[in-house]
Amino acid sequence: MSTTPKSLLWTRTDTAGAEHALVDDDHGLTARGTLLAVDPIPYTCRYQVATDSNWGSVRLEVEVEGAGWRRNVRLERATQRWRVTAAEQGDLEAVLTGGGHPPAGLPGVEDPDRLAEAFDVDLSGSPLFNTLPLRRLGLTTAPVDTRHRISVAWVLVPSLTVLPAEQVYTGLGPSRFRYVNGGFSAEVEVDPDGYVLRYPGLVQRATTR
Repeated sequence: MSTTPKSLLWTRTDTAGAEHALVDDDHGLTARGTLLAVDPIPYTCRYQVATDSNWGSVRLEVEVEGAGWRRNVRLERATQRWRVTAAEQGDLEAVLTGGGHPPAGLPGVEDPDRLAEAFDVDLSGSPLFNTLPLRRLGLTTAPVDTRHRISVAWVLVPSLTVLPAEQVYTGLGPSRFRYVNGGFSAEVEVDPDGYVLRYPGLVQRATTR
């Protein structure tokens, strides 16, 4: 697989928005990226993520901001435990409820031990984070119908609430996999390095001309 630094851009297909990620996968993955979206309210989300050499997640930092509010969360894994810190400025709850949307809840997680089984982190709305379990589990080269049920630390955007979640990844060949999270399922197309090309109902990777 290629280890050349990458600049990846996805456009949202479910709402107005995009993501740009700068990725280095020479020894595991280090990446930083920016997401923009208008749903449920306009926001900018910036993140940095790092894995170990086996693609197990070790750190994620996320900051989200909109008009009159800002939130951040940091997850770090060491000695098989996650440490989670979070902060907020302004009042995202008031902005959401004022626009007729459900409240968001607090950033972070009350009990980090609920994340004890998670080897991966997942940032909602970002296709980059699907690559982490794909590469960690070797699904891009595994036999068709190889299936893994995994636990992840799932960071919701824009609230930055962190939830433990079970997800299922099933390899469908070198260029596709099936993703299941609760009642949601999608068949996702990836490039030879495991980065998303097309995620139905979420994003499409932009190509240079």
